[in-house]
Amino acid sequence: MRKLILALVCLLALVVVVDFGAAAYSEYRVSRGLRAGGELTADPDVTITGFPFLTQAAAGKYSNVEIRAQGVNSNVVGEVTVEANLHGVSIPASDLVNGTVKTVPVDHIDGRVLIDATELGTFLGIPDLQVSAPPADKSDGTGGSGGSGTATSGGVVLTGTVPVGPLRASVSVQADLVLDGENVKVIATDLYFGPEGRADFTVPEILKPTVLGLFTRTIDAQQLPFGVVPSKVYAEGSQLVIEGAGDNVVINLDDLQTP
Repeated sequence: MRKLILALVCLLALVVVVDFGAAAYSEYRVSRGLRAGGELTADPDVTITGFPFLTQAAAGKYSNVEIRAQGVNSNVVGEVTVEANLHGVSIPASDLVNGTVKTVPVDHIDGRVLIDATELGTFLGIPDLQVSAPPADKSDGTGGSGGSGTATSGGVVLTGTVPVGPLRASVSVQADLVLDGENVKVIATDLYFGPEGRADFTVPEILKPTVLGLFTRTIDAQQLPFGVVPSKVYAEGSQLVIEGAGDNVVINLDDLQTP
């Protein structure tokens, strides 16, 4: 009986090792395919969840695939980080083994694009831009929509050195993050002197519209992963996050070359 139990334990351990090994190889093949298709500078992180993996591979259907790719080039805001959860992924096992994955049907996608302060600053023309979220207190003026569209969360504080008349000074503004169709608007609504701002200059009233305009811009949301439609935008740490989702999507890896 002991020998039988020991043999079963060894067999189960072997099955687990083989299963995880097969999953790791498949993750590698998907990662390489994404790198080649998206012209990335490094392999993205790919995790295929669910156990046992081999039963999913045999069926060619995977319950959940998590992807995180840094340094993805965007035509709008430079390099961004792309995160996506793919639910119900259909990939034939033969395509994974041969490395011939070109299209990937997916039942549901949850995607995020993260834009850090450096890239956003380059986009706005403010190299030293800093991003932070203000308190969720509407009395500080951060809760309005600031224009057409829908503010999906509170505001954001943007701080950077900009021209104020003949001078250059560090200025903090409060801005709304607004969804307008498939685009994201960053709309500076007022100067900000709360704890998150580090402004050292009071802008004359006559120059306020010009200064606020330097922090106001529309971001084309085409760089959301795999063409999902944006549904939420908010500040997280020093980054702007654009989220979206999609159903019954077919991912063409060649299309990733143009985020």
